[in-house]
Amino acid sequence: MQINYDNLPAPCFVIDEERFRKNLSLIRHVADESGAEIILAFKGFAMWGVFDIVKEYISGAAASSVDEARLCFEEMGAPAHTYSPVFKEDDFDSILEYSSHITFNSLNQYFKYSGRLKRHQKRISAGLRVNPEFSEINYSLYNPGSPGSRLGVRVEDLGEILPDGIEGLHFHVLFESDSYALEKLLKVVESKFGRFFHNLKWINMGGGHLITGKSYNTGHLINLIRDFKKRTGLHVILEPGSAFAWETGELVATVEDIVENQGKTTAILDVSFTAHMPDCLEMPYKPKIMNATDPVPGKPTYRMGGNSCLSGDFMGDWSFDHQLRPGDRIIFLDMIHYTMVKTTTFNGVHHPSIGIWTNEGKFRLIREFGYEDYRDRLS
Repeated sequence: MQINYDNLPAPCFVIDEERFRKNLSLIRHVADESGAEIILAFKGFAMWGVFDIVKEYISGAAASSVDEARLCFEEMGAPAHTYSPVFKEDDFDSILEYSSHITFNSLNQYFKYSGRLKRHQKRISAGLRVNPEFSEINYSLYNPGSPGSRLGVRVEDLGEILPDGIEGLHFHVLFESDSYALEKLLKVVESKFGRFFHNLKWINMGGGHLITGKSYNTGHLINLIRDFKKRTGLHVILEPGSAFAWETGELVATVEDIVENQGKTTAILDVSFTAHMPDCLEMPYKPKIMNATDPVPGKPTYRMGGNSCLSGDFMGDWSFDHQLRPGDRIIFLDMIHYTMVKTTTFNGVHHPSIGIWTNEGKFRLIREFGYEDYRDRLS
């Protein structure tokens, strides 16, 4: 159903219920056919205003902090699969309260908390994150398999047996990857850690599985997981983040001014790349804009500028079929996963509103932000 962007508030993140449900249906299909448990990673998508929809398709989530675990417990209605690079002493009782699975990043962390964990062992399953020291991720910022990584235990540090009480292993070294990347990774994981499988109950294959991507071969993934389960007898868990909200919504912005300097024309927007689209600068990547293309000679071409005072708060360039003017809408595509959870109110710029375009063809505002949201963050 076509979204009427002209009548939406701006700036605003808008998720399309129809596209969102399509992704969820595909994810549930893969889970049903493969026998894997697929849960939502909050680090990629934590828009709890649509969790009522999510819960129609899946029943769990992955958390990376005590607050994410609490969000899962309270808003998903289920204990979380919780992993963190480190657990703070003051948080751990709450981690125990909100979790069904707890994965530890190091042997030191497990031994520190194993005594407290044993009192809950009938309700909570303990795991250990491992580092296969293998990854095809090209972005160092997102590569947990890089030399010197602080994430996960290497096989040479484990010895011949796992610590008493460890029931699962967790690895996470994929990033927007396909099932063939997982296939290669599993061969490495099995060759290094397979000797421990007979003493385990589950294996968490982490996130980075772009199941809802247009070219993703879900049939191959289903067969891959089926064969792995048959071969090992382990319960398989996947926790993608991006796949749930992939290409399900946009960031609606407005041109506020046009600035020219030494032959460069910049459209100043009412959104900020550093505050509202940080992944564009961190990876970096150039987002797509509706009805715009990469630069075309002879067409009106603009750099997009953010509304913060950071000099580097810009992206460019795009060509349009017409000259831009203040008041024109700029629609950034695929803005509902990852970059959305990283947003800030740097410079006091207002956070974009959040809403959903429903299957009834209506816009429902979920949240809008104002001065108090900026003020209350820091004091």
